[in-house]
Amino acid sequence: MKKQPWLLYALTTTLFWGVWGALIEIPEKAGFPATLGYVVWSLTMIPCALLALKFIHWRLDHDWKSIWYGLIIGFLGSSGQLVLFQALKEGPAYLVFPIISLSPTVTVLMSVLFLKETTNKRNWAGIIIALIAILLMSYQEPQNGNKGFLIWFSLAIFVFLAWGTQAFFMKLANNSMKAESIFFYMMISGILLAPLALFMTDFSQPIYWGFKGLSLNIIIMTFNSIGALTLLYAIRFGKVIIVAPMTN
Repeated sequence: MKKQPWLLYALTTTLFWGVWGALIEIPEKAGFPATLGYVVWSLTMIPCALLALKFIHWRLDHDWKSIWYGLIIGFLGSSGQLVLFQALKEGPAYLVFPIISLSPTVTVLMSVLFLKETTNKRNWAGIIIALIAILLMSYQEPQNGNKGFLIWFSLAIFVFLAWGTQAFFMKLANNSMKAESIFFYMMISGILLAPLALFMTDFSQPIYWGFKGLSLNIIIMTFNSIGALTLLYAIRFGKVIIVAPMTN
């Protein structure tokens, strides 16, 4: 682990996002909308961002290039999440999720073409197997019809491209700025889009504010935020063509 710190960070992201993914449906099924969950997530980013800045003694990268990179990364991730909500409203989840789950292919292709990242045959075999596994694990049994194909497919492709491109820019930005600064700007962009998530929330429906709603959502989204921070560290020290499929 000392020789390969990226692996420790990648495994931490996988663990924390695994817990998040396993529990995230509980608040939604209890009656706490996913769009409000987004707002909660954006707020849980704040303490993580402040803690990260404390690690670097508050030396935030604030040149225009760093701000630009940070906001691009943040808006790609946050807008992808909001568009995903709409895609799931318009189309069948069993088709939407396999499409967006393959976003690491975008990361791998862009990193090979523009960052000239490469690895050995064994790692390439692992990357290919991981991508196949992601696709198979994302498959869900059909539950409804395939209506409005053009709308939901376009939305799903947007998320697919946004999240794949985001990981590429994470690596690109890590070459010139601190990971903690990237996370800070990710937090800013996430909060800026929170009003849109509120607008997308149907407040005419009953909302459950009990422990399984708001409180549990705060805990779950904190896992997500910590995982996002450790992902940046994994990409800083490792090759994104390996980290992206592994953590996805």
